[in-house]
Amino acid sequence: MLSTGLVAVDSTVLATAVPSIVGELGGFHQFPWLFSAYLLGQAVTTPIYAKLSDVFGRKPVMLFGIGLFLIGSILCAVSWNMLALIAFRAVQGLGAGAVQPTAITIVGDVYTVAERARVQGYLASVWAVSSVVGPMLGGAFSQLGIWRGVFLINIPLCLVAAWMFNRHFHETVTRRHRSVDSLGALLLASAMTALVLGVLGGGQSWAWNSAPSIGAFTAGVVLLVAFVLVERRAPEPILPLWVFSRRLLCATTIVAFGVGAILMGLTSYVPTFLEGSLGVEPIVAGLALAALTVGWPATASIAGKFYLRWGFKRTSVGGAALVIVGASALAATVHAPNVALTAIACFVIGGGMGLLAVPTLIAAQSSVEWDERGVVTGNNMFARSLGSAIGVAVFGAIANSIFGAGDIHAIGPDAIQAGSAAVFVGVLVVAAITAVAVVAMPTTPPAHLTAAE
Repeated sequence: MLSTGLVAVDSTVLATAVPSIVGELGGFHQFPWLFSAYLLGQAVTTPIYAKLSDVFGRKPVMLFGIGLFLIGSILCAVSWNMLALIAFRAVQGLGAGAVQPTAITIVGDVYTVAERARVQGYLASVWAVSSVVGPMLGGAFSQLGIWRGVFLINIPLCLVAAWMFNRHFHETVTRRHRSVDSLGALLLASAMTALVLGVLGGGQSWAWNSAPSIGAFTAGVVLLVAFVLVERRAPEPILPLWVFSRRLLCATTIVAFGVGAILMGLTSYVPTFLEGSLGVEPIVAGLALAALTVGWPATASIAGKFYLRWGFKRTSVGGAALVIVGASALAATVHAPNVALTAIACFVIGGGMGLLAVPTLIAAQSSVEWDERGVVTGNNMFARSLGSAIGVAVFGAIANSIFGAGDIHAIGPDAIQAGSAAVFVGVLVVAAITAVAVVAMPTTPPAHLTAAE
């Protein structure tokens, strides 16, 4: 939970400090890359770290990730301009790419199938607390004129997390000669960097049909094809292709992608919708969105009782149904905005996410042995990160086509509602596609789960 807290707090603490950062460093038009660079570094390295944890063990990968995150935090704190800060945020992301999936993989190693949902609920609660505490800390540092404290606060957190992790986590790794697919790792990182860069930059830093966008996507596809060819011959591929050929793993990967896109769609546009259409204070809009992160751990912690009784698939179907109900409520009430109704809809979606994301992840983990669990977990986390990245681009393009150019404060309530309606309908479509993937999952008898591991 401490290690996960590093990533969770850093994902939320920066938003409220942006005005102070831009005021000192300048580069207002570049500040979105403070988030994009972090997301990019995290997303493209997750599958690589996941495979390395299967080869060398979880502990060294986790400690390396915490150390790299610490270095990135210190560098961010001493940044002299916006470009330097963006580069050092990418270093933080490279560390976060090791921490989050490894922590979730360790849960799969240490706890039984029956216990994992409760522990995943604990990890989800870390994100819930961070969604409230992070912006408050960022705002406090910003108000005091010491925005660099946003990054310096990570130093004691990293040191305590590394010390406790090193002291209390012990594992036995079978030592045998195993090759590391260096070429595959390089091709995968390069391909994902080009593709995610194209997605994040399209419509933000350049037009979708511009040369940079076309070049990024072309390079990404070529490198991805080369990666697939290399992986087919590698003795121990960095991302085995069987991850995409097994029915259960393929279905849960699509679910993870959908979860990431839905989360980003709501996180990005629920506050804008409430502030623009009702004129409420940012803190009120934030609290309405926080209902999402309260609902998730509330159901994730008890999901184990449901999937032990009904199985992974039926529990996930119930979660997907709740997400669809909540997303439908958001889309239906968008032209009659109400803070309470929006908060209730977000809570229902969050509750559905807890019954959707956790059982599908645990189902994927439970279908493989220890030396494959890191790859499977990393693939799931990577799909969620990729869903978030594509969600940022697609939902942003949808909203901007209606909002038009100009300051968000100059856009009228009608345009805000129209743009938000389009985004919420998009979220509903993604939820429906995710539900189809859940239905495609193979059924696991509850009796098998009770006896497993």
